[in-house]
Amino acid sequence: MPSRRTVLAATAGVAASLALSGTAHADDKKHDKKLRSLISRMTLEEKVGQLFVMRVYGHSATAPDQADIDANLKEIGVRTAAEMIARYRVGGIIYFTWAHNTRDPHQIADLSNGIQQASLRQPRGLPVLVSTDQEHGIVCRVGEPATLFPGAMAIGAGGSRKDARTLGRIAGQELRAIGIRQNYSPVADVNVNPANPVIGVRSFGSEAGAVAGLVAAEVAGYQGAGVAATAKHFPGHGDTAVDSHYGFPVITHSRELWERLDAVPFRAAIRAGIDSIMTAHIQFPALDASGDPATLSHPILTGILRGELGYDGVVVTDSLGMEGVRTKYGDARVPVLALKAGVDQLLNPPSLDVAWNAVLTAVRDGELTEARLDESILRILRLKARLGLFEEPYVSHGGVTRTVGAPAHLAAADRIAERTTTLLVNEGRVLPLNRSTHPKLLVVGADPASPSGTTGPPTGVLAAALTELGFTATALPTGTAPSAVTVARAVAAAQDADAVIVGTYNITAAQKTLVEQLVATGRPVVAVAIRNPYDVAQLPTVPANLAAYSWTDVELRAAARVVAGEAAPRGRLPVPVQRADDPTTVLYPVGYGLAYGR
Repeated sequence: MPSRRTVLAATAGVAASLALSGTAHADDKKHDKKLRSLISRMTLEEKVGQLFVMRVYGHSATAPDQADIDANLKEIGVRTAAEMIARYRVGGIIYFTWAHNTRDPHQIADLSNGIQQASLRQPRGLPVLVSTDQEHGIVCRVGEPATLFPGAMAIGAGGSRKDARTLGRIAGQELRAIGIRQNYSPVADVNVNPANPVIGVRSFGSEAGAVAGLVAAEVAGYQGAGVAATAKHFPGHGDTAVDSHYGFPVITHSRELWERLDAVPFRAAIRAGIDSIMTAHIQFPALDASGDPATLSHPILTGILRGELGYDGVVVTDSLGMEGVRTKYGDARVPVLALKAGVDQLLNPPSLDVAWNAVLTAVRDGELTEARLDESILRILRLKARLGLFEEPYVSHGGVTRTVGAPAHLAAADRIAERTTTLLVNEGRVLPLNRSTHPKLLVVGADPASPSGTTGPPTGVLAAALTELGFTATALPTGTAPSAVTVARAVAAAQDADAVIVGTYNITAAQKTLVEQLVATGRPVVAVAIRNPYDVAQLPTVPANLAAYSWTDVELRAAARVVAGEAAPRGRLPVPVQRADDPTTVLYPVGYGLAYGR
């Protein structure tokens, strides 16, 4: 790894005058003269590159596996991250599990250092802002041995701002240790639609004030640890039945409803000094009647976010490869329109070459001014300076070893998870299960893939945790859509168990049949919702029902401790659960949650 002296030389002395790590936002503009001088020396091509945050395949910046080289050549036209930086001078790179960027913490640190080295060695080289989606819960790119926390809705069930801040602080320390300085979290959407297919348990809940408090606390945790937090998805993606990855959602809220619901957490994030805000690929007619997605809307991004809310930080698009932003305009128009709307960072376009050249052409043709680019680049460089990237762009293996997955961090995650598990049904005080009267347990249910590729499967995690707690537990995965043969196999196995634990996942008719037939055996059945808490409305005959809000190991182990009586159920619903046969009637209200002993 190059020495600090090499870094300073590579940035032509700029770093020495921009030692801003930890500097408060109020001080940012004092350094604008130096940053503007830096921008004035950049070529137009370099300026365009600074606006992009791009994916790249591979575990190494210079020597990825051949399959990743092939993927890079096909999608980006380069072999490696280093080549992409040299050609396009991108200002940011986003890490994904599926792009093979996140094998293990030491590898991630080496990748981050390789990316910084490749960029700083360029003429007028600048540090790269490395980002990822580490929301925790069901969206997680960096897996074990890093500390994995409960997701947002679980934190909402715990209701503790202190826990949210602790999550941000610890997760931020671990991300920074591996070279990731911008995290696309927290989700600031208020999830008021149980049918929301894209947000759901990624939201803290359905109450705007509660969501706002937890968003602000998590922002303080992340940014106190030196990682830029990102509130998403502006102006609010919580009330949709369409996934913007695959369609173009329309939010029908009035302006007045937006003000008292969707806007509240974003206002709180801005008051908390949020470093970046991500746009939503949604149509919001009450805020902009043009039919354009918010990502491309000047009235929403410049008029409301910049003007009315007074936000002057970095605005980043959601992925430009998502269908919601590609429905109305072609891939060459989208980045240009986003910049005209007020965006600063263009995230993950389907074709970097098409998008990069479209912006370059728009400036050369006069549709965009170079001064407009300079505004966004100044915000981006302010953020890089604030995060200490000019001063300390590299990370060390010693820092990784000391920080990532530290015992104190893992213990904190366990304690937080224990405060989130929510007991919704406990007929006849089935729970907690007694090792003496119910020693033999069968664990069945869905086994969705690990969010980070490193944990699970859920049935195995639950069975192992219960066995460690003194039971004899056997796992029998049945999937999200168990066949009649699978159901029969589970029912037969239940005959030899003292009680059955069944994990439900966004419950389907086949899962419901499985649970009903298990209940019919007469064995005590405990349903654990491992994603949406709304599953309980579909299971009126189950004697015990817990909401875990995700299938990450830390949450499942906490649920197992509650089942065994080693921990008390302390979570309270952060969303209402409506009746399955009458969605206008609330079955379990916000704040509902049973305790043992009553």
